[in-house]
Amino acid sequence: MNTPAPTSGRTSRFVTTQALLALDARHPLAAKSLIDAQDMHRTVMSGFPGWVDDGSPDARAQMGVLSTWTIDLRQAQLSLVVQSSVPSDWGRLPRQALAEEPRILTVDRAFRIGDRVDFRTVVNPVRSRPPAPGSPPRTRGTRVAHTRPEHVKAWFVRRLQPAGEPAVAPDGVPRIGADADPERLAFRMLPKVSSTAPHKGLRIARAEIKGTLTVTDPAVFVAALTRGIGHARAYSCGLVLVR
Repeated sequence: MNTPAPTSGRTSRFVTTQALLALDARHPLAAKSLIDAQDMHRTVMSGFPGWVDDGSPDARAQMGVLSTWTIDLRQAQLSLVVQSSVPSDWGRLPRQALAEEPRILTVDRAFRIGDRVDFRTVVNPVRSRPPAPGSPPRTRGTRVAHTRPEHVKAWFVRRLQPAGEPAVAPDGVPRIGADADPERLAFRMLPKVSSTAPHKGLRIARAEIKGTLTVTDPAVFVAALTRGIGHARAYSCGLVLVR
């Protein structure tokens, strides 16, 4: 299970499983997954039959499923990384869709204060726009996507956790248990993903962030690796990959 183990506060252990999938982007399953975010979600979740009741509204969260993908258009290959707290089974994927046999990795790693790790993540960077004046009580704000790298930078910096700072920022934003030099991070806007009916109107902004993190709070850092960061985690955002 990828639940943080008890720690002394200076060390925390991260245990999870990751599946590395290479799909032929010309196969209909991969092609539909690229075109429709909900189809990508179904492809990811197809690797976990039987672990939770059918139709469970929080199946992904129960199994700790996070994912991220990249596409090589020249090679027509879709590379998909799927992380989970339970073992995955990709026997339901059509063999013709696989460019290579799936590889399953078990990750078991301890993180300590001061550890430096290279990372990559694809996030859904959004801010909340308050309800219009005069809106009914309890009206929710509207999520608005950041569309410029400098705004994504500010979004991510708010989640960094300098040494000695609490796990939650003063404005309520959860931090990630690690710090970084913002000027040494790389930010790149990625194409939006969307879905048709029954999810008409679903459009997810995405940005890639790369760089080096210094662990400042191991337990919080492991929680961020386990649960992901930001919104749209059901749609291949929020997984933080480290090495």
